[in-house]
Amino acid sequence: MCEVFISADPQSYDSRTRSVRLHGVVTSIRLENLFWQVLEEIGRRDGLSVVQLIEKLYDELVEARGEVGNFASFLRVSALRYEALLARGRIPADTAVPIRTLDAQAVLHALPQGWARTPRRVSS
Repeated sequence: MCEVFISADPQSYDSRTRSVRLHGVVTSIRLENLFWQVLEEIGRRDGLSVVQLIEKLYDELVEARGEVGNFASFLRVSALRYEALLARGRIPADTAVPIRTLDAQAVLHALPQGWARTPRRVSS
């Protein structure tokens, strides 16, 4: 069993820090290289740089939840969800298909418990 996991290229789990500007505030985000690669793929699908994707995710998370919490963990989970949704055929493997064109409700319909919940909207 372990060979499946321990055969990973050590560079994939080396971490890298990137600085991003979120609403005028410069912050650093440290993720493993494999997560950065997945986020880059997600961004490319919609014509976004990884920094633009991160800014968009941050803004939408704040709008949906009213707070961010552990943003680096959110990014890791987002990358894992993307890969899991690809594996389940919920997101097309063709990276020419932008994520923004997908029907989110159809992608999330009937997922296993704990995979999706309706985001709460925070009133101003």
